[in-house]
Amino acid sequence: MNTVATEMIKYYAGDKKRINHFIKVHGYAKAIGEAEELDERTMLILETAAYVHDIGIKISEEKYNSSAGKYQEIEGPSISEEMLTKLGYDKDVIERVSYLVGHHHTYSNIDGIDYQILVEADFLVNIDEDEMTKETAKNVREKIFKTKSGTQMLDNLFLTELIK
Repeated sequence: MNTVATEMIKYYAGDKKRINHFIKVHGYAKAIGEAEELDERTMLILETAAYVHDIGIKISEEKYNSSAGKYQEIEGPSISEEMLTKLGYDKDVIERVSYLVGHHHTYSNIDGIDYQILVEADFLVNIDEDEMTKETAKNVREKIFKTKSGTQMLDNLFLTELIK
C-alpha cells in the first residue's frame, strides 16, 4: 500500500487538500474493511481504490474546468490503470479498481462490499470536508450506508444523538 500512496502523493504533489482527502478515505476504508472482516484480495482492491479513487480530478479540471464526479468517473479509470500497471498490480485487481474509480460517484447498483465501503469512506470524509448538514448526514445514512461498521462511524462522527 505504501507504494501506491507514495505514487499518489507524487501525482498530487503540492495539492495537500487532495492528498489529505485520499489519505483520510483510505484510513476509513481500511478500518471499515477490517471491521467487516474482508478477505485479503478484497482488502487489497479496497485499499488501492481508496488511494486512487479521485485520480481523475486533475485531468477533469484541466479538460472540463470541473472536478464533478461524472468527469472523474470518465477520466479516472485509464489513469489508475496506467499507474497500477506501472506498479506491478495483477490485471484482475487493476480491472476492479478501475471499475470502482469509474463508479465511485454512482450510488445505484453498488455491486460489491469493496464498492460499498469505498462509497461509505468517501462520504465520511466528504460530509466533514464539505461541511454537510446533520440532515444531509441522516439522509446519506438512510440511503447509502449499509455496513454496520461504516454506519457506526457515521453515527459517532456526525449523528451522536442516534447512538444508543
